[in-house]
Amino acid sequence: MTDIEHPGTFHGLPVFTLPPAADDVSAASLPAADSVAWRLDCAWEEPAFPGVWRRFLDSVDPAGVRALLIGPWWVEDYGSFAPVAELISADASRFPALRGLFLADVVGEECEVSWLEMSDVTALIDAFPHLEELVVRGGGEADHTLGKLRLRPVRHQALKSLRFESGGLPGPVVRALGASELPALERLELWFGASWYGGDATVEDMRPLLAGGGFPRLRHLGLQNSEIQDEIAAAVASAPVVAQLESLSLAMGTLSDTGALALLDGQPLTHLTSLDLHHHYLTDPVMARVRELCAREGVHVDLAEADYWDPEDDEPRYVAVSE
Repeated sequence: MTDIEHPGTFHGLPVFTLPPAADDVSAASLPAADSVAWRLDCAWEEPAFPGVWRRFLDSVDPAGVRALLIGPWWVEDYGSFAPVAELISADASRFPALRGLFLADVVGEECEVSWLEMSDVTALIDAFPHLEELVVRGGGEADHTLGKLRLRPVRHQALKSLRFESGGLPGPVVRALGASELPALERLELWFGASWYGGDATVEDMRPLLAGGGFPRLRHLGLQNSEIQDEIAAAVASAPVVAQLESLSLAMGTLSDTGALALLDGQPLTHLTSLDLHHHYLTDPVMARVRELCAREGVHVDLAEADYWDPEDDEPRYVAVSE
């Protein structure tokens, strides 16, 4: 998968992976609980996540932990994230300072994004009322009902940044987001992925997000990595939410001249500071139009990773992250 790697920092803190038990590292030699974002790589121990979780709680004062990343939670065979979510939720009261949570910090060498068996993450969101940043990677394949990412509408007063990185984001998750109350949300990024891997969200599913009333503080919106990027661009061209944004991303998907021209012919984008369209299928003349408009109005535009596509051919266009 592309555009996916282990972050070096998370929630403004350097990422530190808890050493495996075999390294016999003393608790006294570990960083201060609040000085790093703690990453738990569970592929080293048996039983995987429960063993690492207990050792983490015994080695680090959870009351000071500000950010947490969950890496692979299995030993051999991939399994559902549900038991992990339940265990973290059960101990949530021990983490009063937690503000950043990254679920499934996993790269392709460990597990392809579409194979990550997620679960319902609603209870985890509810368990941390002071959480400010949440990243969820994975979604589950279309035929893996039990391992699919699920979400129910939530009310959360503190969440400022929310990102779903998926090779196949289910439509019900998008609809649940549209029905959620997130008054502090400033950044929202959705990777829709491919229908082959369960990415069945439609523009109609996105309408509440595009309407602009649900998230009054939203300043960055990413609707990206989609097979229907042209349809999304056309909807964004007249979407009320755009007026409140400072930055917009329609990157990583199958954007062609059709979608880009709809965007250019729609409402003004001149108030944006940045427009991200990287990984696209635009022709040179349309790219020139986009660059000209953005240069004239001082909007930073990313048009990297241009790919050639002939609409007369039967060759499909591809999103950046699917499998």
